Amino acid sequence: MAAPTAAGNKPKSILIINPNTTQAMTDALRPLIDSLNIKDTTFQYFTAPKGVPSINNAADAALSAQECLDPLKWEYGKHDAYLICCYSAHPLVEQTRTEQVTYAARRRRTTVPPVAGIFEASLVEALKSAPKFGIVSTGAQWEGLMNQAVFAELGEDVAMERYEGTETTGFDANELHVAPAEVVNASMKEATKRLLKRGVGAICLGCAGMVGLESVVQEACIEALGETEGRKIKIINGVVSGIRLLRGEL
Repeated sequence: MAAPTAAGNKPKSILIINPNTTQAMTDALRPLIDSLNIKDTTFQYFTAPKGVPSINNAADAALSAQECLDPLKWEYGKHDAYLICCYSAHPLVEQTRTEQVTYAARRRRTTVPPVAGIFEASLVEALKSAPKFGIVSTGAQWEGLMNQAVFAELGEDVAMERYEGTETTGFDANELHVAPAEVVNASMKEATKRLLKRGVGAICLGCAGMVGLESVVQEACIEALGETEGRKIKIINGVVSGIRLLRGEL
């Protein structure tokens, strides 16, 4: 439980939203967020009640957003910020922002809770962390989708200069923790090393389901570059980036 602030104010609340139906993916986020040891903020969790177990393309993203919008309305007014935990240009991010503006206006509230997606948050951190970055994602279909999303988010000039592309593992999000660990880890390492050959200094984990795989990416960096240089590579978890971004806006 979060402690009261020094001024005795009520702790802030952030709703962590998993827009797919896989409860295990939501549950995997809890120890990660607990490990941040944030004392002045509470975290609540939402898993899509209907939709898709894994968001593997733009159609899945659209369907998952549609299935989340109405259930999420029960959460409005209860939280100070909202984090959408799907690593994509997920439509639920902008839809929830619009909903929050409408909700605040109807109740004549002067403040609108911030909403962020883990994709956009990770890009903010990547640009601060290294001259060049890349993304390790899941299925091969995400290579093109990520390229489009990064260029749309950053603009062509910045993306061309700073973004070195997306490499994929071949596993969908809901397979990462059920497939044999040695196979998943080997695929993660191969994707990481392909990015390192392009000179990246930061690697974004391109899926909320990659929680716990940071150490595998770091091992790949050390194997490819040696202990000293390998540990210099910034490994970015979008969930952590999103929490930092939102707390900075509260």
